[in-house]
Amino acid sequence: MTDGENLCYHDSVAQLIVRNLENDVRDRLRVLAEKHGHSMEEEVREILRAATLRASIGNTQKFGARLAARFRRHGLTREIEELRGESAKPADFES
Repeated sequence: MTDGENLCYHDSVAQLIVRNLENDVRDRLRVLAEKHGHSMEEEVREILRAATLRASIGNTQKFGARLAARFRRHGLTREIEELRGESAKPADFES
């Protein structure tokens, strides 16, 4: 590319066409986009970015297992139990 030439966005950014998208999905995307203050197109980009980021991180472990693994190098020696169906209780700093 020489000085003064403009790079067309089509040369550096991929495009994706989604066919046969259900009307209710489109409508929910429109509502989400309005809620977040941007276009439907940007809403879809954000959703795709987040989904591919989560997939690349590979969070297949449960939260307690991930937390225990993170703190194991600091001396944690036991597993952290998963809280299923239990409500969280606030910490008591007065006792």
